[in-house]
Amino acid sequence: MKKVGIIGGSGFIGSYITKQFLENGFEVKVSATNISREDKYEHLMTLKNAKNLYVSELNVENKAALKDFVKDCDVVIHGGTPFQLDVKDPQTELFNPTIKGTENFLEVVNDTPSIEKVVFIASVAAYNTNFPMPAGNKTVADTFNEQDVPFMSNESHPYAQAKFIANQTVNEFIKTHPNLDFEITSVSPVMVMGKSLSNREDSTSTGIQFLFKNKIAPNPFIQMFYDTDLPLAIVNVKDVAKGIYKAATRSGLHGKNYLLSSETYSVSDVSLMLNGLSPKHLAKIIYKNQLAEQELELHFESVKETLSQYSN
Repeated sequence: MKKVGIIGGSGFIGSYITKQFLENGFEVKVSATNISREDKYEHLMTLKNAKNLYVSELNVENKAALKDFVKDCDVVIHGGTPFQLDVKDPQTELFNPTIKGTENFLEVVNDTPSIEKVVFIASVAAYNTNFPMPAGNKTVADTFNEQDVPFMSNESHPYAQAKFIANQTVNEFIKTHPNLDFEITSVSPVMVMGKSLSNREDSTSTGIQFLFKNKIAPNPFIQMFYDTDLPLAIVNVKDVAKGIYKAATRSGLHGKNYLLSSETYSVSDVSLMLNGLSPKHLAKIIYKNQLAEQELELHFESVKETLSQYSN
């Protein structure tokens, strides 16, 4: 039985990844930042094949703990960077765990002989830190794919900047280590939505869906979405998990970074669909998904179906 270590494996996306690997016969090790908070991972214990699941405490900034976590893994998924929009201290809350955690992780996996595959859960911010606004000189109607030049602005949200820099760190590591004994593949999902596997109320992803459904704006950043009726590229959380599983179990994908995206709708249409109503406008495809469809054989769920799952 092969073993996968999933850093961040009890979060919104991570829980579906954990489910995917358990159902496919893997032994699964999941990290928790605070193992005394059972509410963060107790939902995983009800999954199929949960007898093959282990939960252990991990701080990604602690190199010794990282080494212990990955030491007997064949596959490692790194999704342990915090998704936070309300930030008081970007350096300690976002940049350190995201960038330093990535640097530590790369150093540790490079010294772990058992590892065959590493998958990074990056972000659309690896390609465009202005998301959901257009990148650079593009307009809201312009498309974006993996061949476009990545765009970063120092005025973007700190979370997006941290994810961009972390992805650049991975790219630089691949470039300077041409003879690795394992493959590194990344996926970059757009706005991830759908139903949570847990009942936690502190998930940013499910929280955003709640805000959009009820048209609540707790801060200027969310208010901007309503004021401009921004077009929002969305992907189903289950499709992200499938993409990560396929990226982790297929060879020949070293150095690739796949955009994971379904359709794009304006925020007003997203609110309508979250309330079971039909959108007023037709879907667009802004962030292209052909590479993931072709090389990972993914079929992306429609946004209408994705948003209907949030309340079911």
